[in-house]
Amino acid sequence: MRFISFSNARSIVKIEKLHHIAIICSDYRKSKMFYTDILGFTIDKEIYREERQSYKLDLSLNGHYLIELFSFPNPPLRPSRPEARGLRHIAFGVRDLTATIAYLEAKDIPVEEVRVDEFTNKQFTFIADPDNLPIEFYEL
Repeated sequence: MRFISFSNARSIVKIEKLHHIAIICSDYRKSKMFYTDILGFTIDKEIYREERQSYKLDLSLNGHYLIELFSFPNPPLRPSRPEARGLRHIAFGVRDLTATIAYLEAKDIPVEEVRVDEFTNKQFTFIADPDNLPIEFYEL
C-alpha cells in the first residue's frame, strides 16, 4: 500500500472549517422536528424539489450553517451498528453533559451510558436520531 505525504506536496489543501453535513432521512417531518424542536437547529431554508419528490432543509446551529436534511422517496438503509464502514457518527460539543442528558431524557430520547474519553478524560454519550444515526454529545 502506498501512502501520500501531503507535507511534500506542491500545494496543500487548506480546509478552513466543516461546511456542512448531509443527512438523508426516512421520515422528513419526524427528522425535521427532531433536529429543530429537540436539538435546537434553526431553519435557514426549506425547499421542495418537485422533480426529485424531495425536501432539502438547511439547518444552522448558533448562526452557523451545519446540516442539510434531505428526503427522498424510499432511500436504501445504511447500516450503522454494529460498526460499519463510512461515517461513524456526528459529534456535538456541549458545556454541561449532565444538563444535556437531563434535557434529552425529558424529551423521551434514550441516552446511552456516559463514557470517559481515555485520552482527554472528557465525558461523552450517544443518542440516535429518528433514522438511528448515532449522535455524540461530548463535554467541552
